[in-house]
Amino acid sequence: MLAKIVFAFAAAFSTSAFAQFTSTDVTRFYQVYDAAKGRPGAAELQRGYLDGGSPGVQGFIPHRIVSAGNLARQIARQPAIYEKARGCLPALAPLQLRVPALIDELKALYPKTRQPHVSIVIGAGNSGGTVSPDGVIIGLEVACQDRAGSPLSLDERLVALVAHELVHTQQRGFADGSLLAASLNEGIGEFVGELLSGHLHNEHLRTWTEGRQAGLDAGFRAAMHEKDLSGWIYNGTGTPDAPGDLGYWQGYRIAKAYYEHSADKAAAIARLLEETDAQALLRDSGW
Repeated sequence: MLAKIVFAFAAAFSTSAFAQFTSTDVTRFYQVYDAAKGRPGAAELQRGYLDGGSPGVQGFIPHRIVSAGNLARQIARQPAIYEKARGCLPALAPLQLRVPALIDELKALYPKTRQPHVSIVIGAGNSGGTVSPDGVIIGLEVACQDRAGSPLSLDERLVALVAHELVHTQQRGFADGSLLAASLNEGIGEFVGELLSGHLHNEHLRTWTEGRQAGLDAGFRAAMHEKDLSGWIYNGTGTPDAPGDLGYWQGYRIAKAYYEHSADKAAAIARLLEETDAQALLRDSGW
């Protein structure tokens, strides 16, 4: 009886979910990977995985996968992450069922939401997620790795990551190259993503920053107009004792402060997604 219920539930969502979610590239990758006993060469990856790959794979090639040769080298260099990603495959079915709801929730918050697509692919170990004209692309071999002691389950981490990236598909973004701009770009993804999924992509930072916030704020204020981002953002997940990407958290706090101080919440969401002046948003946040 339980199997029938699960099948009926999945069937009810199948049309919408398949229209908005693709993970067939992961299956194709592991067919090539297994046939090569975990050591696929460039020619095999090109023929069996990259050629004919979905728009998600094609969108991941220029700056993530780069080439079949690069992918082959990364598999040989980091075999453990590709083996571990296989263990994450059972999480894709529940994620597929959750994606339409996340998109619907985003549309409710921001009615001008453009219809995004979510693609799950295997990359070169250098990106857990990005956006493209097609929508969201998730690199499973990176997304499956624990985020410096995250308290979330794998299923929750994937949902939070997808929610974060879905927000990016709607943002105009801040482009002055400063730490503040980059942190707001990511922090708004964290804040609105939390409204969608209930969690931050970097949920572990919520606990780690307790008792450290005053010092972090002072350091961020001193650095936020600089163009050197390396100490705060895009510097890896780090460790439980010294996590990276603290700029995500600082940007999240500014976005949340702006939202909480706004009387019109719908207008606040619209501004978070459409604003391009980082200084103006910071000023109006009251942070």
